[in-house]
Amino acid sequence: MENKYIVKEQVYASQGKRFANFLIDRGLFFVLIFILGITFSLIAEQAQNYQIVTFLDEMNPIVDYVFTGIFMAIYYIVLEGKYQISLGKLITKTIVVDQYGGKPELSSIVKRSFSRMIPFDHLSFLGSAARGWHDSISETYVVDKKILNEKKLLFQELNSIGVE
Repeated sequence: MENKYIVKEQVYASQGKRFANFLIDRGLFFVLIFILGITFSLIAEQAQNYQIVTFLDEMNPIVDYVFTGIFMAIYYIVLEGKYQISLGKLITKTIVVDQYGGKPELSSIVKRSFSRMIPFDHLSFLGSAARGWHDSISETYVVDKKILNEKKLLFQELNSIGVE
């Protein structure tokens, strides 16, 4: 039977890093939305057709929340699904992993990304284990990349003792 490394709390990213990830990713997202809004405005001005700008300006808050959540989910699905990181995670040197410290399945990343739409999810990682609802629901973990690699290497070395 093959032993597999299991992610433990000692490799979890700290609350500070999780909060930094949130701030960086949210900031980048709003910059992208701002640029998109300017682009729509410039296109509307060129076309002398302001319907899209009026629609966006008068959008129902619930519809706005849903559209924003979908765009944010796409951001995370693309980056975490392909690279296990977002811009925030890149800067804080953290990654998202499965229970074995490996790359999560795309279905887990999709669950994780859409779970972020739960109200107050962004505060849920402030618990003692620094795991948010979107982590628990998707069975994923945000870990310190360097510590994870050290622990996995140690685990592999200990398991190779006595093996020829």
